Parts: sequence; structure tokens; C-alpha cells
Amino acid sequence: MHKLLTDAPGKEMLLLGNEAIARGALEAGLSFATCYPGTPSSEIPEQFFRISQETDLYFEYSTNEKVALEVGAGAAVSGLRTMVTMKHVGVNVAADPLMTLAYSGIKGGMVIVTADDPYLFSSQNEQDNRYYARLSGLPMLEPTNTQEMKDLTKAAFDLSEELKLPVLLRTTTRLNHVRGEVELGQLQPITPKGDFQKNPFHFVAIPAVSRKLHKLLLEKYDQAMAKAEKWPTNQIIGNGKWGIVTNGVSFNYVSDAISDLGISDKVSILKMGFSWPLPKGLIKQFLEQVDKVLVVEELEPIMENDFKAIAQEFGITIPIKGKGVGELSRLFEYDPGMVRRSIAQYFDIPYKALEPVDLSGIPELPGRPPNLCPGCPHRATYYAVKEVYGEDAIHPSDIGCYTLGVLPPISMADYLICMGSSVSSSCGFSRATDKKVVSFIGDSTFFHSGITGLVNAVHNNHKFTLVILDNGTTAMTGHQPHPGVDTRPLGVERTRISLEDLVRGCGVKDVHVVKPLKVKKTMEAVKAAMEYDGISVIISRELCPLFAKATGQAKKARPFYVNLNKCKNHRDCINKIACPAMYLEGEQVKINPNLCIGCAVCAQICPENAILPAK
Repeated sequence: MHKLLTDAPGKEMLLLGNEAIARGALEAGLSFATCYPGTPSSEIPEQFFRISQETDLYFEYSTNEKVALEVGAGAAVSGLRTMVTMKHVGVNVAADPLMTLAYSGIKGGMVIVTADDPYLFSSQNEQDNRYYARLSGLPMLEPTNTQEMKDLTKAAFDLSEELKLPVLLRTTTRLNHVRGEVELGQLQPITPKGDFQKNPFHFVAIPAVSRKLHKLLLEKYDQAMAKAEKWPTNQIIGNGKWGIVTNGVSFNYVSDAISDLGISDKVSILKMGFSWPLPKGLIKQFLEQVDKVLVVEELEPIMENDFKAIAQEFGITIPIKGKGVGELSRLFEYDPGMVRRSIAQYFDIPYKALEPVDLSGIPELPGRPPNLCPGCPHRATYYAVKEVYGEDAIHPSDIGCYTLGVLPPISMADYLICMGSSVSSSCGFSRATDKKVVSFIGDSTFFHSGITGLVNAVHNNHKFTLVILDNGTTAMTGHQPHPGVDTRPLGVERTRISLEDLVRGCGVKDVHVVKPLKVKKTMEAVKAAMEYDGISVIISRELCPLFAKATGQAKKARPFYVNLNKCKNHRDCINKIACPAMYLEGEQVKINPNLCIGCAVCAQICPENAILPAK
């Protein structure tokens, strides 16, 4: 039995933040869940995927976030309690249905998790999705610890059902991946089927209908604001004259700082757990009891600007500052030391930071940049393309493991915006320049948002080569399935979509399917694609070695070694593919047998045939 199905109210369990969210959803009676995986949210749907195999919970990895939200909307409007999870940039993809779903509303409780990523641990930008609550008019809740992640998730479903609106649950990477004790509550039964009551003049968003729905949304907004005034996690803590406003993980940093600085009697904290709509009455009360305010919030100065506006509205003239105080910046994550120093500076508290440990006699740790895994088939594909096209081709890339192709010695990622952009931007490069264009996209990313770009390329007669790196899984976010995956090794039955048939169905005439670990044949296919006058697609198909091992599909590894008698130290293996299993011992190339998986790519490119399988 999955641990989150433990039916023991009152029991304490050590949970990851994402696991706590999943548990909260189950305690709320979750019946339907969808997602597109994206770090730092990926562990939430991972729990649902497993639980769905033991219960009546319906769960799916949807094609992309827009689809996930639309599928979830159909379930929620039919009365089922529904959760849709995604990372912050996923909300950009889902924004189109999100804005109108706020108008039409739902019937069963619906919670949308947006997992923001300060410091860009695994993302292409650092956007602050609190803006989406303001843009859509939807309520937003922000937990501060694992217990609140469970409790606020459960409460979000009740709030959603009461207001007939989706509720946004915003987390950040530090909270998603924190571990803490969580007191379990009562599990609720799963309702496998709902019922949709037709009401086209409410649920069909034509202009005449939406005019009425917008008015209804504003009325619900006022109801939500009233709720925020009395929400348990919107609270004033303390009665000092120094005010601090904070939310999310920053609340913990502020709490620690106040304790460390010994100023608890001088400070009032306004903790914002129901962060939109703003509880103006509570904020007015807070502003009237303090002499000055420091707003501690990661990323954008959203609450800072809001509080300044509210203070002006009520004629309250006290200093309100945030960004620019000490080290408080719009960049990256905060940390306890940064918050402590900034509070001390703003409130003019004598403070001497601890002396850092003297590390002068210790050598610096060697750099450890991210790298494609030993035996990753993407490395072989990159090698084949570079050998055929040379250094001058333009290489738009995409979001996935293969984005690491930007690093030397591969150095084959020249442009990247977002999921699917490799295909569409190639259309622009192929028209705007006279250079050859070879773009790279993963199988999961192609299903997510590459198909429309390919249709555009075919229709508008663009000329470039698209390489679809098909490793049989959504590898970078943790080996989740997608429409092109054989799901049987995962223990579920899903219809598998043929990439080749799909590409041909988009109108591509020149399609090559290669096994990249067969280097010579792959290079022949690349040459043929280069010579084709139009759109060529190469599907480079080889299972991710880690996924193959995890699902029992890996072949027995037979590591290779360098025959020192034959090696002339050309170092093509190091300089062209740089597999992590290879290293230099003095001036000699060697292979770590504990890392080598026997893919044999290095042996195929060695000019002296000096790399051989170990006996």
C-alpha cells in the first residue's frame, strides 16, 4: 500500500513537501488529477500515478499543461474534486484556458498547483506566478511548511467548492523539496464518476455569456476577499512597532531572524497565507499598529507595492520598504542569513555576523557542471550531426536532458526559448539566414508543443532538419510517460502514438529512424537529411539508460577499456564526446568500468580501434 493511503488520523509522518500536497488532496476527497511533469512539482503527480494503480483515483500525464487544465476542467465542472499540477512556466502554457475558466467556474473543488522556481534550479526563467492570481482574479494560497502544504491543500478544495472557482496553490522549490513532520487527517472516499448539468449560457464563453460571467467573477472576488480577512494563515503575530510582512518560505527565515536577533518583543509579523485577494481590513489593522514596515518576499515586489497602495488609500504614512533593503533583491532565493542581516539593517539593530570558517588552507572543490549520463544516446546523435554538418550549422534546442548539449565539447545548442521553440524558431532561422539549420527536440517535448511548429514548417515550405531525440520517456523530470512511451513496463496500459506516423501525418516526406549507438548508419541518415530539399526529420531512438535500468529493459553492461598498446592519444573520445566514464590519468585516456555501460560509441569513433570490450 502506498504510504499516503495510510488511514491513521493523528499519526505523524515525515513527508516531502510535494508528498504533503498529495496527501492533503487525498484528505479532501480528490477524485481526478492531471499534470504535465515539471520540476519542482513532479513528485506530486508521481504519488497520484502510483496511487491510481491501487484506488479509483483517475490520474493522467497529459500532453501538456493546457491540455491538463482542460481535461481537469471537464472533470471539475462535472462535480469531481480535481487537482492539476505544473511548474511555473507551465502556467504560461495553460494561461489561455485558465483565464476563461475563472469566468465559467467549476462545480467540484479544483486546485491548480503552480510551483515557482526562485534561483532557476531547473527552469529557463524566474517568473513570479503571484501575478497570475491578479491577472485571472482567482484566489491564491501560499503555505510556509509541510504541515501547511497538506492543510492548505485540503482547505483549498473547500474554498474552491464554496466559491465555485479554481484555487491557485503557489509553492516554491524550497518548499516543494523540504521534508517535515505532518500530522495526518482523515482520508475521504474517492468519487469515480460525476455528472455534468448542461447550461450552455453559462459554460459556453461567447461574448454575451462572458459579459455576465465577468460580473459574477468580480462578485466572487469580493467573497474571496472577505474570506481572506479571517483566514487562519493570514495572521498578525506579535504586537511590536516594527512591522514585517512575509509569505511562503520567507516566513520561516523571518521567524528565525527575529529569534536570533532577540527582537521578538519589538516586532509584529503579518503572515500572508491567503495572499490574493488581499485582506484590506487586516492589512489596515496591521499598518495602524506599527511605525515602519519591511516586506520580505522572494522575487517581485508584489506585496510591497500592494501595501504601499493600501497605506495610501487609508491615509497611513509610514515607511514601507522591501527590495533594495540590505540584500533583499528581485533576484534568486533568499536565505536565513540574508534575511537576518537585512532586518538588522532596516531596523538599525546592532548586529555582527558570525565570522566565516577560515578555508584558506583548503583547496577549492573541482567544478561539477551538469553532464549527459554515461552512455546517453543523445551524445552519439550530437556526434553524428556535428561530423556531417560541421561547426557552422545553427542548432536551435529545446527543454530536456539534451539541453546539456550546450556545453563543450558538444556545443550544439545555439538558441532556446521554451518548450517547442526549437521547431518554430528553426523556421525563422532557415528563412532569415543562408546557414544550415539542425534543431533538436525530445520525444516528450515534441508531443508537448513541437507538433504545431512542424505543421507550420511543412505548410510554409521551410527547409531544415529536425532531430527528435526519442529516449522513450520524459527523462529530465523523472521518467514519466508521454504519448509515445510503451507504458507496459510501468504497469499501466496506454495507447502508444507512433512518432514516425505522426511526423508523416504532419506532411513530412523525408523521415529517418535511426539507432544512434550505430554511429556509421546514423551519419548516413544525417547526410541524406542534409541533402533533402525541404523538411527532414530524424527520429533518433534509443532508451534512456537510467530508464531502461529502472524498468528492467537494460542489457547487461559490458564495460570497455583502452588498449594502451594501440592508443595513439588522439583523444577523439575525450574531445568529441566527453563521456563521464572517460578520464585522463596523467596523459593517458582511461575508462572507469564502474561508469561505462558498454554503449560502444567511443569504440566506433576511435581512429586506432584502441577501445575494446573488457573480457
